[in-house]
Amino acid sequence: MSELKEKIHMIDNEMTVEEIIKVIVGTKEISDPFFIFDVSDLVNKVIKWQQTLPRVKPFYSVKCNDNSLVLQILAKLGINFDCASKGEIKKVLDLGVNPSSIIFSNPAKMISHIKYAKSMNVDITKFDNELELYKIKSIYPSCKLIIHISYDTQYPLGIKYGCDPLTEAPSLMELAYNLGLSVVGVSFHVDSKCNKPAVFKRAIANSANIFQLAQELGFKNMHLLNIGGGFDGNKNASLDNITGLVNDALNEWFPLNNGVTIIAEPGRYFVTSAFTLSTKILSIKNHSNDENHIMYFINDGVYGSFNSVLYDRSVVIPKSLYEFPMRPVYQSSIWGPTCDGLDQVVEFVNMPKMEMGEWITFEDMGAYALRIASKFNEFSLPKIFAVANQNTWEQFKNTSISDEHFSTMSIVDALKIQ
Repeated sequence: MSELKEKIHMIDNEMTVEEIIKVIVGTKEISDPFFIFDVSDLVNKVIKWQQTLPRVKPFYSVKCNDNSLVLQILAKLGINFDCASKGEIKKVLDLGVNPSSIIFSNPAKMISHIKYAKSMNVDITKFDNELELYKIKSIYPSCKLIIHISYDTQYPLGIKYGCDPLTEAPSLMELAYNLGLSVVGVSFHVDSKCNKPAVFKRAIANSANIFQLAQELGFKNMHLLNIGGGFDGNKNASLDNITGLVNDALNEWFPLNNGVTIIAEPGRYFVTSAFTLSTKILSIKNHSNDENHIMYFINDGVYGSFNSVLYDRSVVIPKSLYEFPMRPVYQSSIWGPTCDGLDQVVEFVNMPKMEMGEWITFEDMGAYALRIASKFNEFSLPKIFAVANQNTWEQFKNTSISDEHFSTMSIVDALKIQ
């Protein structure tokens, strides 16, 4: 396992992320946007997963947030990885992760990426169409396969990926058998925007039917059920809303000791609440059509950390770093720094009247914000400060992460030597 390349700043157990941000802002040493990466939050999410879904082995979805420190910590905590491309596979392997801990999860793969996976002994992948089976047969016939089924066509991934479990899966399974390929399991992915836990139950039941079909066709090594992602990771979200139903469905259709390993591909769940973004107001003006509407311009936008606002219609919640109870509240909108008129972060929000140079924070920014951000107009990407409380350091004492990976230097001092 490779060494951690970034230091984690130790903080008191009682210190909050908001207090850390105030310390950093108070130094006057930073004017660019920055993230606080709360390592303790990430570690607690791993512990919570193990407690509430003990049967389900997580493969972290690298596409969600491939920050090197996130990946290294998850690897050191024994988490496996879901990779969608050659680049993601290489990034994880470079950490010293065993190839057997990686699933090549993309159902529509480039030929060069299949060849790379073969060369690196990453030997399990997905399929959902005939052409993919023929590609794998010609390039990597020894690869173990998981048939990826759709669960609902109302959501984007339900349309793009997955075969219909009733009308398409049987013929694909038969083709795979006739080609002499090894199908070892079934997967599905419930979109994170789907708020219907019952969808998981229906998808698990459909998966059980395909296991039965595989047995009838003559497949001898069906042993994996991949229940995908779709687990919310916001601060106010709870796994408990879904785990009871999922565990009940698993116990009904895939009871303990039946030889089937249950895995999942959570992304947002692990990292969303671990990252908080701080932005600085760089300009202010009144709306041309409404003088009671204030437009705030900040130093990050939809071409940076708020990319999901533009492309995924995500809703972010702004919060003034400091409370101003005596200031009047105005209808407001928040805009990014680029010259593009589409660079609007928040369309409408009631906020106390703010001043140029003051800071606005956004919680729950760990999913996709860092992964998709660009330097459009040559604006800088936010710096990341990783912090962990003393309890987390105690938890790491008996792992391969030791005190040498933590920095006792205050963030204030670290800023001064940059």
